[in-house]
Amino acid sequence: MPFNHNDHYHPLLLDLLPPGPGIALDVGCGTGRFARRLAATGMAVEAVDVSAAMVEAAAGLGSPGPGEIVYRQADVTTDALPEAHYDYISCLASLHHMPFETVVKLRRALVPGGVLVVLTPARPSSPVDWARELAAVPLNALARLVVHAGEQLNGGGEAGPQAPTLFRFPTIAELRRETARLLPGSTVRPLLFWRTLITYREQGDGDPTGG
Repeated sequence: MPFNHNDHYHPLLLDLLPPGPGIALDVGCGTGRFARRLAATGMAVEAVDVSAAMVEAAAGLGSPGPGEIVYRQADVTTDALPEAHYDYISCLASLHHMPFETVVKLRRALVPGGVLVVLTPARPSSPVDWARELAAVPLNALARLVVHAGEQLNGGGEAGPQAPTLFRFPTIAELRRETARLLPGSTVRPLLFWRTLITYREQGDGDPTGG
């Protein structure tokens, strides 16, 4: 497959895991690439996606262990989530398919000390954001060439179902405003390759909606 902007940041997201093995929820798991990396750390992983085809493809690839992966078709915007249950929740390039307020539901599903990470596309809001976007273009082209060459040396890319692409992205300024309102204490970090990382650690007190 071509250079994947989400996969590129997997190591960064794994660095944000809380100590010790625990329970992870991967929202919008796609073909399970990040879920398998979570399982490789020893996490017990629940991987969910609204697409039955994605869930079937991901389940067919198994788990590298030692953690177990349970794949299921689910829509976190409507299906119930257990409260105070997960040590780590990841949401990679899927939040922009949902109402942003879904982060409140995800927050409530975290145990105290649990971590929510959201890797999402966002549109630039400032001259610095635009400069970052432009700087990514030549680096992205180089990365694509390197990945393509590697695939050719290894017999071609990986085939399989593709996640739908949606180009209605919030701006980075909108993300900062809504994240401050709904996930107080979180950080919003614009990254190269057209992604922004939201990181939140549950403290176990207070209501992010003010209710």
